[in-house]
Amino acid sequence: MTGPIMQPQDFWQEIHPAGSFRTDVGHKGFYPAALPDGRQIRLPIRPLADGQHALASLIVNQASFGVLDALAGALAARLSAFRPDVVAGLPTLGLTLAAEVARKLGHTRYVPLGTSRKFWYDEALSVPLSSITTPDQVKRLYIDPRMLPLLQGRRVALIDDVISSGRSIRAGLALLDTIGVRPVATGAAMLQSDKWRADAAAPHDGWLDTVCGCLETPVLAKGPDGLWRPA
Repeated sequence: MTGPIMQPQDFWQEIHPAGSFRTDVGHKGFYPAALPDGRQIRLPIRPLADGQHALASLIVNQASFGVLDALAGALAARLSAFRPDVVAGLPTLGLTLAAEVARKLGHTRYVPLGTSRKFWYDEALSVPLSSITTPDQVKRLYIDPRMLPLLQGRRVALIDDVISSGRSIRAGLALLDTIGVRPVATGAAMLQSDKWRADAAAPHDGWLDTVCGCLETPVLAKGPDGLWRPA
């Protein structure tokens, strides 16, 4: 399945009708991921270090407004069943999605978590943070102390752009746990493979049952024909 040649700036710009691209064949330049209603979005295929496996990639803050609107709408629809009072977003790309999801849920604001330490922050309100895209860069994830009244005692939905290794979402859950908050739901635009399910008990039991995603994409393996298929 080669399809038209796409330039880097062409990805994440269009939502296609359901069935526009076959999913039962090999893929070359892009992987067609499906929204809950069947509509498709073309995602670039990113080969991993071994050259034999790859992942479909999504960069939310490079998406068109139409694509962002579709992703936020689909995620808000799934999160609404959990009746969240407030949305908290993980940096960096999760903030773009979290703000739109909060809007779709009818909220007037959301709570951004951050990696930039302001002088009034409390180091006790932080945890280490790394991700699959920056595994060698360990930062710290912070809650602004002024935001605590918006989170404590509330039904919180924690949102990231992509859940892949699970490092970022677990850090967010661990940080909220330090202030006595266990989110009623966690969400992402894309659930990338199922590696994030590996440690179900961290940071606390039951969190896997609260995970919602718009797109689900597998690890891809290169076949003898050079095309990528679900591993």
